[in-house]
Amino acid sequence: MIQEIIAYKNIVDNIEGLMEKSPYKKNYIIEKVGIPSPTFYRKLKTQSFTPDEVLSIAKILSPEENFMLELKADIEQGKRDIKNGDFITHEQMLAKLKSKNLI
Repeated sequence: MIQEIIAYKNIVDNIEGLMEKSPYKKNYIIEKVGIPSPTFYRKLKTQSFTPDEVLSIAKILSPEENFMLELKADIEQGKRDIKNGDFITHEQMLAKLKSKNLI
């Protein structure tokens, strides 16, 4: 647990440098995270982002890693759905789409 906390602290300590090395401008990050600009810069200066805000920033700075994590989570959810019998057949799906005039 201590290692994870140290790793998190290192990320927070270096988040401004990570943003500067990224291809994204700070205004874009501010807009996507949804923090008012003055608050964002204050939190950046005092290194007081919440863990959720750090996660949001990390997802913006590392979109490929975020995509892979989401894809893996979706695959695992799909496996659980199949195991629990929570699915419909291809034919049932086609029938649903036809009933909604989508195909």
